[in-house]
Order: sequence, then C-alpha cells, then structure tokens
Amino acid sequence: MEMPAPDAGILARKAAIVAGLQALLPADAVISDPMETRAYECDALTAYRCPPLAAVLPSSTEEVAAVLKFCHEQGVPVVPRGSGTSLAGGALPTADSVILGVARLNRVLETDYADRVIRVQTGRTNLSVTGAVEEDGFFYAPDPSSQLACAIAGNIAMNSGGAHCLKYGVTTNNLLGVTLVTMQGEVVEIGGAHLDAAGYDLLGLLCGSEGQLGVVTEASLRILRKPEGARPVLMGFDSSEVAGACVSDIIQAGVLPVAMEFMDKLCIRVCEDFAHAGYPDTEALLIVEVEGSDAEIDEQLAKILEIARRHNPAELRESKSAEESALIWKGRKSAFGAMGQINDYMCLDGTIPVSQLPFVLRRISEMSEEYGLQVGNVFHAGDGNMHPLILFDANKPGDLELCEAFGAEILKLCVEVGGCLTGEHGVGIEKRDLMLVQYTPEDIESQLRVKDVFDPKWLLNPAKVFPLSSTESRRSAAVADAA
Repeated sequence: MEMPAPDAGILARKAAIVAGLQALLPADAVISDPMETRAYECDALTAYRCPPLAAVLPSSTEEVAAVLKFCHEQGVPVVPRGSGTSLAGGALPTADSVILGVARLNRVLETDYADRVIRVQTGRTNLSVTGAVEEDGFFYAPDPSSQLACAIAGNIAMNSGGAHCLKYGVTTNNLLGVTLVTMQGEVVEIGGAHLDAAGYDLLGLLCGSEGQLGVVTEASLRILRKPEGARPVLMGFDSSEVAGACVSDIIQAGVLPVAMEFMDKLCIRVCEDFAHAGYPDTEALLIVEVEGSDAEIDEQLAKILEIARRHNPAELRESKSAEESALIWKGRKSAFGAMGQINDYMCLDGTIPVSQLPFVLRRISEMSEEYGLQVGNVFHAGDGNMHPLILFDANKPGDLELCEAFGAEILKLCVEVGGCLTGEHGVGIEKRDLMLVQYTPEDIESQLRVKDVFDPKWLLNPAKVFPLSSTESRRSAAVADAA
C-alpha cells in the first residue's frame, strides 16, 4: 500500500522554518534531512520515538537567543537537549518541534579557585568539569552514573544527583548562577559567583524545571577541594530488607558517609560479571564510602561497621588500595549499562524516607511476583533515591505496557510512604500522568501559572511534566490568543 504524500502546506512550512534557521546559524548547525534527524528522535527512554522537524546546534548564547526568538515569532515548539541521557523522555521531540542541542556549548569560561567557582557552557559533560580542575586539587561534586556523557544543561534541568549526593547534595546545592535565554530570546543573568542572590529564588525555580522555563547556556558551579583520602567498604547481607534496615540505622546514628549505594542480587551478579570488582555473592550489597584523613576514615568506618555487625552481615570488606576502590565504583557506575546487556529495562527514580526502605523493598519484591517481571534494585540508599530496574521484553506484545503499569505502582508506593515521584531523573513524559498522585489540582494549577509567565505561548518542551490534558488546553488557548 502506498503511503499518502506529505501535505504540501506542511512541507512548505517546514522549508520556511529550516530556511529561517539557516539564515541564523552556520550551515552545519542546522539538521533537517529526515535520515539525520532520526538521531534526535528519542533520548535514553528509547521506548518512545518521534523525529523532530529539525535540529539546531548553536555555539553561543547569542545563537541560542536568535533561534528562540525566531521560533517564538513563528510559533514553533522548541525541545532543549543536553546529551540525550534522560531516562524520563525529557528530550523527546514532537513532530512539529525543533530540537535545540547544546553539545557545541562546551567551553570552560572562567575558573576562580579563590572563590571556588567554575563557569562553563552547559553543553560540557559532567565529568569534564572535574577534569578541568582536578590537577589543581578540586572537583565538582554531583556525579550521576551517566557523568561521562551527560551534560550540565541536563543536570540543571533534572536537578541530578549521584552516588556522592548524600554528603555534597544534588545539582541545586552546587549551582550558583546561570545565563538563561527565554523563549522570547531574552538573555537573563540569574545568581552569580556568590552564595545567595537577592530577591526571589529564581535559581531554585529553574533548577529542576526540565526545560519548561528557558534554555540555560552558561552556569556558575561550586567546586570543592579534593578530600585527603576516601575508602569504600563492601557490606553483604542475606536479604534486601536487612540491608535497608542497616542503611536506616546508619543514618539515624548521625554518621554521614560520603556515599551509600545499594545493589540487590541480580545487580550484584550483572555488575560483577562486567567489572570484576570482587563483589560478594549475597542477596544484597551496600557500598559505603567515607573520606578525610586516615584517622577520620578509621573513626567513621569503625562506627559504621559496628552498626553493620548488628545486622549479621554475610561479608564486610574494606578496600585495601586505590585500584580496588576504583573497581568497586566502576561496578556501581556501570550498573545501568551492564543491566542493558541482559535485557530491556525501565529505570525509575522515586524517592522515599530512608526509614521506609525495608518496607518498600519488600513490597517491590511482592509486586514483582504479581506482575511476573524481574526487578533489579540499585540506588542511592543514603538519601532514599530508589532506582528499580524493571526488566521486560520490548519484542513481546504487551510487555512494555505491563512494565509501565508496574512502574506506576512503584511510584505510587513511593508517594504513599511519604516520598515523591522523582529524585533526579525528572518527570518528562514518563511520570506526567502521575503528577496528580503527588499534587492536588490546585498545586498543578499554580505550577502551570509559573509556566504561563515564562513561556506564554507554551512552546518550550511541549507535552512534558504536566498531565497532557493540562498542557494541551494551555497551548491551544495560547494559539487561539495569537490568532
């Protein structure tokens, strides 16, 4: 059967938009060939795909402003994109949208060691921020598992954390200022190299706003002195519930490790096969790391190990060298990729009170039996940021829908025990229809009004974050007003 020919009006509209973008940017910065735009049809939530109308790769704040101003005038939706590592569909395009990628905005603009600040363009990868300062004894603390690839722009959009967020906080705790470009093409400076900006906390509003309010092109980030040393310890337990109880007791005791990571048996096996880190063959594993001088490390670990022994661990083992520590973290940081070698999966990130870990882990295990789908649990245990990986077969009819239903039940459970829908991956399209589980209609309306102020035409990152019925009605009203 022949496919219907594209509508002539649609083709003419696309040609005009592409021509307008080409007039603003270098020739290689505008991508419109359908074969080439397929590279932008999804992010790391690969179950959903939609090729954009075009993609642009600006190299400066001025070019970003010109693109946004043009798209605003033409009524063209824009989807900001960092490195495309979003696990919630945060950079999924619509067919009528332009992808605005920040990959070419990758320069270090200023380094100020006296005030412990680095200013970078936001297409720079997370790990390369530390790479720019580590020879001088500094580092950038937030360290999501995708830090080798993920961009600072995406970290800000989703308020990303990482394994060491227990001590150092997430992106919002390490973000001092931004250069923001609004959908109208206006360039705004918010915050700076100082600790707190006067007036409304616009920086706090923008961090975690998922590209709904503007495009961040530059960021001032807090950098810290490297600690004297760090040492992880492996704790193996006979059940996930016991490991969860150990985490809760360590936190309640007032001890603050720099990181506390959890893996269940499935993840332990897969990560060990990948990294050969020497993980014990147990039902659950905790990686607990402390840092400081040798004396500080010994004192902290003594308290932590005393608490762990109350839970009858199957194994306790301290790292004996820098090489062994690097292997331990290689296994944990590789968890998502290693799991992808054995099956398709969906990764969630609901967050819960630490005291609820034993109960929630038990309920996830029970629900796994009910849905008939395996779950691998690997997460930031110290701050209760869950990362259950639900395994499914993308080629088996109905399996994706079953996986999504299971995932929704886990996220609802997180809210029920006093947590929230997302800790660092964002809402995107994955959780937008669950927002009313956590927020009242009045809460949602308040958030929609903030979006109205920054993006009155509802052109930035459409169909994300809010229930689809809310966003579509808002955008339809904006189009009608413009007409």
